[in-house]
Amino acid sequence: MKQPLLLLLFATTLPPIQAEKVSLQKGKGKVIVNIEGKLFTEYLYDGHGRSKPVLYPILGPGGARMTRDYPFKKGTPGEASDHPHHASLWFTHGEVNGISFWHVGKNTGVIKHQKFIKVDGNTISTTNKWLSAKGEEQCSDDTSISFHALGENRAIDFDITVHASSSDVKFGDTKEGSMGIRTNPALRVKGSVAKGQAINSEGIKGKAVWGKRAKWVDYWGPINGNTVGIAIFDHPGNQRHPTWWHARDYGLVAANPFGVHNFEGKPKGTGDLVIKSGEKVRFRYRFLFHAGDVKAAKISENYTTWAK
Repeated sequence: MKQPLLLLLFATTLPPIQAEKVSLQKGKGKVIVNIEGKLFTEYLYDGHGRSKPVLYPILGPGGARMTRDYPFKKGTPGEASDHPHHASLWFTHGEVNGISFWHVGKNTGVIKHQKFIKVDGNTISTTNKWLSAKGEEQCSDDTSISFHALGENRAIDFDITVHASSSDVKFGDTKEGSMGIRTNPALRVKGSVAKGQAINSEGIKGKAVWGKRAKWVDYWGPINGNTVGIAIFDHPGNQRHPTWWHARDYGLVAANPFGVHNFEGKPKGTGDLVIKSGEKVRFRYRFLFHAGDVKAAKISENYTTWAK
């Protein structure tokens, strides 16, 4: 029996079912990122005691807390109060024209927010200046951060262009960098509360991922009774891809294309990258906060799709 024309028209003109929705809301010194009305993360850029813009907190599948609370909150059970510069999720480097932007202290550098280019849809775009302790500009960056809901998984894409905006700028050869995250302590590979495992794209496991070159690294383990993980992807267009990884067994995971001296024992300076005055260098990364282990989350397949 033929369906009535009106019913057919109604069926073909229904709007598609909406995917998970990302919304951005400006607050004091921050942008709040919600997915389907629930907090995913906050972009903190001013007035929060940080020497650089960071993302904190980050809530993954099932609302799992994906990064540690310290140094934003103290006393969370199982957390170590070490490395106060490991502030959730960030991009910076430990030797820029000889100045550390990685650490926090009297003579360290500061990445200072200048303006928003865009806060719309699922994307925050900003301009920042990298300043010495005396306020002297070393370089600048344009950074775009996009947030995605992929079923129960969540992803954050970074697209960072560093400009030699005042003179030549040298990103020096040190392990202390660069695109980093400090995980929930449950994802540690070693320690009193450690329940995590780690692997890279080359099949190297555990703490041995440190200093190795790989397209991606994945850490996973049980949080609140559910297995979840954090994978970081290095884009094929990045400098010196596949990158080296400053990925520790205590929860620090950082992509670092500069630290060749530390990672491979080569002469100091081998990993230096000089950007000539007026020129620029682009970096792209994805953080995938996923349910399940590396196999269940199909990290290798996800990387291949994203890298295209």
